[in-house]
Amino acid sequence: MNLVIKRLLLIVRNHIDNLTWWAVIATVLLHMLFTWGVLWLANEKALLPVNEFFYYYIVTTSTVGYGDMSPTTAAGKWFVALLQIPVGLALFGVFLGKTGQTITNLIKRSMIGEKDFSRHSDHIIIFGWHPVRTAKMINYILADSKRVERRILLAVSSDMTHPFSDNPHVDFARLESYTDRQELNRIAITKADKVIIDGDDDNQTFTTALKISRLVKKQCHISAFFVDETKSDMLREHCQNVECSSSKSVEILVRSMQDPGSSRVQEELLSTLHGDTQFSLEVGKVAEKLTFEQVFFAFKKQYNATVLGIAHSRVGDGLDLNPPLDYPVKSGDILHYISVDRILSSEIDWQGL
Repeated sequence: MNLVIKRLLLIVRNHIDNLTWWAVIATVLLHMLFTWGVLWLANEKALLPVNEFFYYYIVTTSTVGYGDMSPTTAAGKWFVALLQIPVGLALFGVFLGKTGQTITNLIKRSMIGEKDFSRHSDHIIIFGWHPVRTAKMINYILADSKRVERRILLAVSSDMTHPFSDNPHVDFARLESYTDRQELNRIAITKADKVIIDGDDDNQTFTTALKISRLVKKQCHISAFFVDETKSDMLREHCQNVECSSSKSVEILVRSMQDPGSSRVQEELLSTLHGDTQFSLEVGKVAEKLTFEQVFFAFKKQYNATVLGIAHSRVGDGLDLNPPLDYPVKSGDILHYISVDRILSSEIDWQGL
């Protein structure tokens, strides 16, 4: 007997799985219309107005049954007892089952990275997964208290589930390939605002950066990490909108040997979790002549920030650290500075410096 019941339940569940939402909704609406038609034929006038009927239908069909509205004619009572409630209960069960199935599928798709994010815009995409490094990236991004609120989308090619499912700021997508256009469209690559590429190896990072550099919008900034600096140099030659970085562990090690405490300075400058951090901003519309001296002292006096240098593009082209005091500062230049908190370009009176 138990096997028969289990088999029947399995058959019912399979039928529910195969039903579309349109079919469920259409069936419910037809049942409502049929119910209203029979009540009209049974001359149940009190139940026919739209508001009253909708309330009566939901309460009666779900068997909540408050008793404040019910049929009064014999025909109406027979219909409710034999057709409306039995059929309605079955439809109610199918509706609840379909709702539960939909919610389960959404959670499952979210966990295994199959959701469609093509409607995202101005988001941050991180390509690649490294258990320690990726977690630090996300923590550093979220620790920036004055950052523009953007969704973070982690895109991986590994067979895994959402590693940050408990973090409401992070979405997850598992891609078959980082260079497949259809897969890239699923994560809205053309509408992303910032991209980090940290592939499984330098070859994956290189091909991914080469592919997406032509797809992203003009304002999008791409950062790519390489172990081999030759790959980094090669990519710079082909993609002007990609900022390449590589491990500087050797340089830091030597620097800390020659100048004790240097590694601590590097850690402070790079981490948003504590202490002063290195930031950058784009210079707004300035007066005809603005010098590094004016900017340096204004930042120190007004924001307790120290300007380190000036570059002529977001990827650091023409970077001049500690320039002379008469160095000209122009609109569109990128200022690199250290401060406890980020300073937004819109917060500065560029004309009044």
